[in-house]
Amino acid sequence: MRIAMFEPEIAGNVGAVLRLGACMGAGIDLIEPLGFTWDDRRVRRAAMDYIDEVEVTRHSGFDAFSAELGERRVILFTTKATRSAYDFAFRADDVLLFGKESAGVPEHVAAASHAMVRLPMRAEVRSLNVATSAAIALAEALRQTGTLPR
Repeated sequence: MRIAMFEPEIAGNVGAVLRLGACMGAGIDLIEPLGFTWDDRRVRRAAMDYIDEVEVTRHSGFDAFSAELGERRVILFTTKATRSAYDFAFRADDVLLFGKESAGVPEHVAAASHAMVRLPMRAEVRSLNVATSAAIALAEALRQTGTLPR
């Protein structure tokens, strides 16, 4: 299982997702451009020493990312989806895709995804933090596929 972040803008969110990947055994794909300098100390501060325990792949853009997927499915998490992530059947080799903090993903990225799902939340609020969303989504996908770390 992998987590992909489309053009992430906030170093702290990326650091938190890197730490999540390290703890849960998931690789991380970062689809550029990034909204911060990669060697930004905030990434290392959020990821701490866990950054050395996670496989991180940086892609020069969505086309480069797509070219390396092989047979893997891309599952886009978006507030625009109608299907709940809890009603979706994940596979152990899925890539869970999350959009940039300010704008999500453009239409061509959504159209290229194999499925779009959402995390249910109260109607009065707009969205969860991307790192929080990634944690909830990854935990459910790993639980479904029987691949949660012990």
